[in-house]
Amino acid sequence: MDPTSLQRLVFLTSLLSCSTNQARLTVTPSSSQVFRDEPVSLRCEDASEGWTVRRNTSIDNRAECGVDWGTFAGFSCTIDSSDPLDSGEYWCESTEGSTSNTITITVSGGSVILQSPALPVMEGDDVTLTCRTKMADPPSADFFKDGVFIGTESDGHMTLLHVSRSDEGLYKCSFQSKESPESRLSVSEKPTTSMEPPTASSAPPASSLHLVFRLLRHLVVFCPYCICTYIVVSLYRERARGNDSSVSVAMTPPTHAEQGLDDDCDDVMSAVTTEHQF
Repeated sequence: MDPTSLQRLVFLTSLLSCSTNQARLTVTPSSSQVFRDEPVSLRCEDASEGWTVRRNTSIDNRAECGVDWGTFAGFSCTIDSSDPLDSGEYWCESTEGSTSNTITITVSGGSVILQSPALPVMEGDDVTLTCRTKMADPPSADFFKDGVFIGTESDGHMTLLHVSRSDEGLYKCSFQSKESPESRLSVSEKPTTSMEPPTASSAPPASSLHLVFRLLRHLVVFCPYCICTYIVVSLYRERARGNDSSVSVAMTPPTHAEQGLDDDCDDVMSAVTTEHQF
């Protein structure tokens, strides 16, 4: 293999490794805010060996789970009893320096928090914001976006229908004059597809697809053989036809007319010879 081909192979292998080994950080409970002393679990999804969880907080920078804080096991990092000092940014990182998405977690020492998605939500989805107290969900809560009052919900739950990029911002809630910390709601753009996915009724069954693939595979293997056979047979027939024509021209016996012409020529030559002798 020449060096250029080897370099291309290594490059493609690296791209495939990056695409298949890119980790994604998730958090349980799925909320950007938790109360003090509540457990928090962070997990590197789709990760391979060498990935770990790191964080930036007010007391540490790029601190590794299991070394400087928390307990790490099986791509999961657990904080058994969270503290406001655990508030900060969290992400997954490999030994090669690749990183995942970042999640911001706020640990509140107060009495009210806003449960909102820790991960970005998709355009068009419905999102529910919940105002919580340490005792129970409040019977009524006020909600704010970017410091502006947006409504009161009697059950402490506000649902944003069919969110769009305009719904992004900092949200908080208030209960009995006690406010939660602010949390950012991020909305990701919905991916566009050129073709609609096939429905269950139109999609062919797996067995039919398997038969089609087998047929195509046999055709790919068999067609070159047929073409080569046809070319060889054609060449053989052309050569045989040429040989038959040569033999027929060389071996065809004279007709009666041609035999008569030969006899007349012999008589004329005999007469000329006799006259010349006199």
